Amino acid sequence: MKNKTTDMTQGPLLNQLVIYTIPIILTGVLQLLFNAADLVVVGRYCGSISVGAVGATGPVINLITNLFIGFSVGSGVSVAHAIGAGKEEDVRRVVRTSIPLAAICGLILTVVGVCGAEYILKLMDTPDDAIKLSTLYMRIYFCGITSSMLYNFGAAILRAAGDTRSPLIHLTIAGVLNVILNLIFVIVFDMNVGGVALATAISQTLSAFLILRTLAKRTDNCRLVLKEMHIYKRQLLRILQIGFPAGIQGSLFSISNVLIQSSVNSFGSIAMSGNAAAQNIEGFVYTAMNSVSQSALNFTGQNHGAGKYDRVRKTMYISLGFVAVVGLILGVSSYIFSKPLLSIYISDSAEAVQYGAVRLLYICVPYFLCGIMDVSTGLLRGLGSSILPMIITVAGVCGFRVVWIYTIFRIPEYHTLEVLYISYIISWTMTFVVQITLFAILLHLKKKKSAAMAV
Repeated sequence: MKNKTTDMTQGPLLNQLVIYTIPIILTGVLQLLFNAADLVVVGRYCGSISVGAVGATGPVINLITNLFIGFSVGSGVSVAHAIGAGKEEDVRRVVRTSIPLAAICGLILTVVGVCGAEYILKLMDTPDDAIKLSTLYMRIYFCGITSSMLYNFGAAILRAAGDTRSPLIHLTIAGVLNVILNLIFVIVFDMNVGGVALATAISQTLSAFLILRTLAKRTDNCRLVLKEMHIYKRQLLRILQIGFPAGIQGSLFSISNVLIQSSVNSFGSIAMSGNAAAQNIEGFVYTAMNSVSQSALNFTGQNHGAGKYDRVRKTMYISLGFVAVVGLILGVSSYIFSKPLLSIYISDSAEAVQYGAVRLLYICVPYFLCGIMDVSTGLLRGLGSSILPMIITVAGVCGFRVVWIYTIFRIPEYHTLEVLYISYIISWTMTFVVQITLFAILLHLKKKKSAAMAV
């Protein structure tokens, strides 16, 4: 089988990065369509309460899974560094370590998610009319979480090797199955949110099978041989060194979002429904921007491994410009067309649609700020620095939002959704400024060290 690869250390950088990023954007959009299909189907056939019940699980699911998703980032960066440095045996060992690690992560998450779903949702003040449905959705979803882990680790390996098309193809196939099963389980079998959760779990299993099959058919060092899978200590420690801080960052980031979701929940089920629909729409904008961050990470990783720091600097400029343009176009468009977009999800509550429109105004229009913040994080991780961006993001995003919720937002005249959403804008801006300054310093030091070693 011919391997789909990209040498990120050679050739015209702008064209390479754009061509590389587009399939990642489309793949991320398809992943979001899993959840979007869930919301649209339950919104049309089960009502706005069911939409809120599914939407309320998002921050909780992210909180529980982000730590382990961070390990897949560690796998991808490790592969990219090894490929750039020409260390073939390291590439093979990272691949053989990553897949069993993904399976272990998935099994742990299944136990935590199934057993802790109702307890966590109650801590978030999920309304009584939604908590039973939310709990059911989460428990079924986490029964299929191992497949999600296998897909994420496998996709990270392929992207580090330059193959962004295979994950796209696999998600397309799984996405079609997800939509078909949604309609069957909800309309034919009247399974409500349980049906859409089951459809998601089944489709994720298919995507995991396809990604592992692609890795098994490769002929290069990224080939997966099931009988040779083994957790190598040095490669595992490297994955954890990069991935654990990334995962902690994602989890703590989710804690702030859980607190915000709890604050939204305090406004009632209608506000929850509008917020959930708006979150799903903004998710498409975020995914497009985050895809640029993934590209920046892998291009920086390979060129860092090859010692080509001028290309790393060019990657920074191109990625920041690219993500700003993508964020502005998609974010502003989401708000301009907010009413018809939200009406796709919610058909029985004009008030819920209005709540959603407010969120899109305050989050999506300035969303490019989140995009450039994420790219700066990807650039730092590509250089092998994962602890520093974790600390900066935890303080600048998570810490700031928590302080905001317990100070400004608690003042009676400022206890509004608009004031709550403003905390996003401020936190994105502060975090980006600090991270991009740190990146410039680290890049200068690494380039200076490389030049000294070459003398």
